[in-house]
Amino acid sequence: MRYSNPWFNEVIDAHVLIQQWLGSHSKQEVCDPLIARFSESYSMVGIAGNVLDYAGLCGFFRANGGTKAGLEIEVFDLRLVSEWQHGAVVQYQEKQSFAGKVTLRYSTAVFERSAPEQIFWRHLHETSTAF
Repeated sequence: MRYSNPWFNEVIDAHVLIQQWLGSHSKQEVCDPLIARFSESYSMVGIAGNVLDYAGLCGFFRANGGTKAGLEIEVFDLRLVSEWQHGAVVQYQEKQSFAGKVTLRYSTAVFERSAPEQIFWRHLHETSTAF
């Protein structure tokens, strides 16, 4: 699904690559474009409260290609919280299914734009939620 909102499309496109990389592919032609979507100043607070920076994110992705065969990710309920000339804040829900376990999380992402077509993930905060 394509949106008229470029921030929403970035959320969807990144999750497609994450699902491909972790769920089936271990080729660099998936990993490198995935990592290129994130700012070198990236930070994240995961659902367990762990903090991750850009180097940690790169290490995680590089070490985990193909380790979650069958992973399915669904992103929905995207909402624009705020938008300015060079960035935006987007909230969305994410459902992950893997090995018979389903997790649901609320996520808030901060994006920055360096050019009209170049959007980077600057920060992500995830919160686990029950169904």
